[in-house]
Amino acid sequence: MNQEFKETFMKYVFMLCASISILTIILIFYFIFKGGVPFILEEGIGNFIFGTDWRPTASEPFFGILPMIIGSILVTIGAVTIGVPLGVLTAIFMVFYCPSKWHKWLKSAINLMAAIPSIVYGFFALQIFVPFFRIIGGSGMNMVTASVLLGIMILPTIIGLSEASIRAVPKHYYEGSVGLGANHERSVLAVVVPAARQGIMSAVVLGIGRAIGETMAVILVAGNQPRVPVALNQGVRTMTTNIVLEMAYAVGKHREALIATAVVLFIFILLINGIFLWMRSREGGQR
Repeated sequence: MNQEFKETFMKYVFMLCASISILTIILIFYFIFKGGVPFILEEGIGNFIFGTDWRPTASEPFFGILPMIIGSILVTIGAVTIGVPLGVLTAIFMVFYCPSKWHKWLKSAINLMAAIPSIVYGFFALQIFVPFFRIIGGSGMNMVTASVLLGIMILPTIIGLSEASIRAVPKHYYEGSVGLGANHERSVLAVVVPAARQGIMSAVVLGIGRAIGETMAVILVAGNQPRVPVALNQGVRTMTTNIVLEMAYAVGKHREALIATAVVLFIFILLINGIFLWMRSREGGQR
């Protein structure tokens, strides 16, 4: 009877924890959309999302966030282009090629990267990357610098989840491939890694979420100009940095516009996760 009570009690504890997580998401959804959607409807979806002028404090204010949307997309694409290949290849190395005596040190270093505050990454990039990228012109604070920095910052997420996914693939996949005559590299790249693709895709999605939502590090190196960039050496402003830079002094419609920017950012995250879930369900249906 005592054991049955413990099991029932723990079941409800777990249920409570899950319910708190769901309730938190619902509350975030409610308060962000409650504060931002009315402004978007009042300003006009086209004017707000596709407008290119952001002058919230002018006598005749404009609240177009297209430059920030494009900035977020470009910087995220750049980060994923850099971070995903490096992260996945590093995970493959750690599973199949890394000597055991090196693995614990490499794993510790990656875990340490995940624990470093983002502002420290930003200061590092400000001292190292910004002077280096002045070779392409400008001040060095541009979308390239921000992309490289974010590509490094998402590495721990992609490496950790990709390594776990690759290790979860049953060993007989590799052994069967070798038994059929494939060499080590082909067995790894053509059999084991594709079998772990769902976990790797999860890592990529989380990496995209980290990149598109990063703020403090990007503020230091992106240049933060609210304009549509036409060259690699031009600064950009992302949606997250736009909110952080101006929320402290924003009032009235300006503040509502920043909350509405958070709504658009939230929708971006929902779309990314929705596309990933659709891809997983489609892949499962094809099987």
